[in-house]
Amino acid sequence: MFDRTHARFASYNVVSVMPDETIDNVWFLIDNNLQGVFPLSNLVTFNLVNNDQRLSYDFIQDNELVATFDSPYPFNTDYPKTIVVYDSGDQQLIATPNEVNL
Repeated sequence: MFDRTHARFASYNVVSVMPDETIDNVWFLIDNNLQGVFPLSNLVTFNLVNNDQRLSYDFIQDNELVATFDSPYPFNTDYPKTIVVYDSGDQQLIATPNEVNL
């Protein structure tokens, strides 16, 4: 699950409001902070939160907050409140929940 050698994408709804580095940071968090630490399903959820005007990523699993990852990036109210990362086995996609029918 979430093999970094597989194709990775972000949906238009995500790309249109989030800077590249904030999207790349999602992949970094999965590869370096979640893999091997938490059991991951093929769907990972993050809430994007304002932490003193900086973007933080709340990792949500089974509808509960598991971990919060702070970032150096400024928070923007245009960011989606929640993003999901889906792994089909061949490709991985960052999207908003309504884009993947959740």
